[in-house]
Amino acid sequence: MAGISQRKRIWGWYFFDWATQPFHTLLLTFVFGPYFAGVAAEYFMTSGLNEQAADARAQSIWSLCLTVTGLIIGFGAPIMGALADTAGRRMPWIFGFSGMYVIGACALWWTFPDGSTMWPMLIAFGIGFIGAEYALVFVNAQLPSLGNQAEVGEISGSGFAFGYVGGILSLIVMLLFFVEQPNGRTLIGLSPVLGLDAGQNEGTRFVGPFTALWFAVFMLPYLLWTRDTRTAPRGKGIGDALGLLFKSIKNLRHRLSLSAYLGSSMFYRDALNGLYGFGGTYARLVLNWELVSIGVFGIIAAISAAAFSWIGGQADKRFGPRPVIIVSIWVLILVCLTIVSMDRQQIFGIPLPEGSGVPDAVFFVCGALIGGMGGVLQAASRSLMVRHTDPKAPTESFGLYGLSGRATAFMAPALIGAITALSGSARIGVSPLIALFLIGLFLLRWVRAEGDSETWTVSSR
Repeated sequence: MAGISQRKRIWGWYFFDWATQPFHTLLLTFVFGPYFAGVAAEYFMTSGLNEQAADARAQSIWSLCLTVTGLIIGFGAPIMGALADTAGRRMPWIFGFSGMYVIGACALWWTFPDGSTMWPMLIAFGIGFIGAEYALVFVNAQLPSLGNQAEVGEISGSGFAFGYVGGILSLIVMLLFFVEQPNGRTLIGLSPVLGLDAGQNEGTRFVGPFTALWFAVFMLPYLLWTRDTRTAPRGKGIGDALGLLFKSIKNLRHRLSLSAYLGSSMFYRDALNGLYGFGGTYARLVLNWELVSIGVFGIIAAISAAAFSWIGGQADKRFGPRPVIIVSIWVLILVCLTIVSMDRQQIFGIPLPEGSGVPDAVFFVCGALIGGMGGVLQAASRSLMVRHTDPKAPTESFGLYGLSGRATAFMAPALIGAITALSGSARIGVSPLIALFLIGLFLLRWVRAEGDSETWTVSSR
């Protein structure tokens, strides 16, 4: 890394968040997810279901996709981290999973509005999502090398804030030049650019290739400035990697704080991912918003996320990550209670006049809080993990962190799918997220604010 300053390394690391954020902003939450939900609901209505049943079925198959990919990510991430640590290299893995990201995103172009390609497109989305999450394991593991314990909270928060700015700009570009309104025009009254056919939703479907292109271009600063921080190999092959992983899991019995933290984050991050995965589909299926409205909602949420992530980083630097996490979870619990208690006819049981704009205004506020507190929660969580990290095997440590965040990643979508199916309501289906947040909050009682990284030496004997 001769000739590359620490400041450049940090900025290169920030650019990974900038490059990858559109997968979450454009594909998971605000454009492709709601578009897919609308396509699926229309398909099921043409098959004979009424609107409420079709909406519930659409949400159920979206939850199935997130459940399956969550299982694959959860059980694969720690193995991938251990493999990288035994070899002492990370960049080859980042390259490989970046390829999955690009292939999966590009393929979403073929999500036709008649619903004929629903299942292949769910598979394509899953491939891209798995690639994005696996690459993140290795990139997160570079955080300890970018600063000391007093600095990593601010670096983590700034990285998330920078990434959210990228998400905002990518969403603005899509809304201004590509995503069609019902009249076939974009937000500024243009036909979708590049000669795309609004009648076939080609402007909206371009979100997949656009996300892949954005990633390919903006990964360049990361690849140029954030080189591999090689460590001495600790073995080779999958056997040694699994041995290292099982040893790490076994040693958790000596580390109450880390064990409690991994358990806590397993639940509250799963709930947060559930909000991200179903916020846009809720707006589409429950509030009947058009994609452009969901996109504007996304811009507000992303701006809030960028601002709050930076503020959260400063709060982390002053108070530490644990109190920042606690405040964020309580705010998100209140948001979930509001969402579950509201539809177009009422809010908290209070009837609303027909055509009332109250649900729309309230959900815009909820979106700002989801984006803002979600960004703060993710940044502070990454910072607290650094305080529990083995400096000799950071990828292995963040593999365990990835496992805690993804081992039950199937739970939120599976519970949402089950409750949606049982209740026949996409609104009520979101309610399990409240319980997941509360469990995560309860387990934080046993987490040390300063972490327990010093116990690695003892537990590794």
